[in-house]
Amino acid sequence: MISGAHVIIYSADAEADRAFFRDVLGFPSVDAGQGWLIFALPPAEIAFHPAAENGKHEIYLTCDDVAATIQTLERQKIKCGPVVDLGWGLLTHLSLPGGGRLGLYQPKHLVAARKEGTKPLP
Repeated sequence: MISGAHVIIYSADAEADRAFFRDVLGFPSVDAGQGWLIFALPPAEIAFHPAAENGKHEIYLTCDDVAATIQTLERQKIKCGPVVDLGWGLLTHLSLPGGGRLGLYQPKHLVAARKEGTKPLP
């Protein structure tokens, strides 16, 4: 019934953020027309947390080694915040070229998206 998910990140500089996902993170993409890139994501999962109100959503990238990932990003001039151990994972935020921030964490919980034979993107 459901074949995938499409995530939208709104940006004050979408071109810079697209270049970041293409050139720094190395995510494969397709050109949907006129340079409008749509990126493939690594295996994903979705969780539902209790909240007083509906309509709030968060997007995080995950990695196997947050310290090594931060070092790789910082060599490419991408700033990351301090790492916080929240029990369920080691969390930082990276600064997108367009001015936004994106969560990045190393999970300590079971990962639903990891099935036999799947690999993270480079």
